[in-house]
Parts: sequence; C-alpha cells; structure tokens
Amino acid sequence: MISNSARVPAPSAAPCRITVCRGCCCGDARKVPGVDHAGQIGRLRRAVGEAAQVRASECLDVCDQANVTVVQPSAAGRAAGGRPVWLGLVNDDEALADIAAWVRAGGPGLAEAPGVLDLYEFTVSRRVGKALEG
Repeated sequence: MISNSARVPAPSAAPCRITVCRGCCCGDARKVPGVDHAGQIGRLRRAVGEAAQVRASECLDVCDQANVTVVQPSAAGRAAGGRPVWLGLVNDDEALADIAAWVRAGGPGLAEAPGVLDLYEFTVSRRVGKALEG
C-alpha cells in the first residue's frame, strides 16, 4: 500500500515530473502479468500529491525494462545538478512507494533516492533520453 503520510512540500513553479511508460510493452498484462497497470498511475499520483506531475507516455523505447518510470528533477533539483533518473521493472507498489517518498523529499538533485531504487535504475541511450526531454 502506498502511503501519502509524509508532508508534501509546497508546489514550485516547476515540480518534479514523473513519466510512466504505457506504450507497446509497458502497461501490457501479456508482457508483465499480475500488475494492476491501469491503477498504477492513479496510485502514484495520489502518493506524490502536488510534489510532482505524473503523466503517461507512449513507448519510451526500452521495452526490455517494462514497466519504465522516469523521474525528472524539479527546477530547483535541476539547478542543484539533478538529472532524469530512469527506472525499469517498476512492477510493484513497494517500488512506487519508494519513488513517491523520494519525490516528496525533493527528488533528483535535492534528495537521496532510497537505496533500493538503485536496483531499478538503468542508463538509456542519448537518443532515447533526448526524446523524453524534447
């Protein structure tokens, strides 16, 4: 169960942005069975509150990592050196809870990610990364 019990910081001009892939493989019960794909985005939105914008995206072109979630830093986080963090195999509520807690604490550039998220993090090609930024 994802909890929103932590204090949510006041929204800034540009809060963190969380992009959840829902393209050809991510969000597909045939590729990743046993996951409530439709409910995942709603639970994440409730958990982060105003600390982040959560949006669904078409295919992010890293299908071998389904389900993919990208956490982009807030304006303050980017100014502090934060960069987008790509997380793969985000298929359980515990991972969503860790992502939400991190974002509520400030996200990339402002807060350390929970250690377990290191297991989900992966690097994408510049081409794929630029497509999300654009």
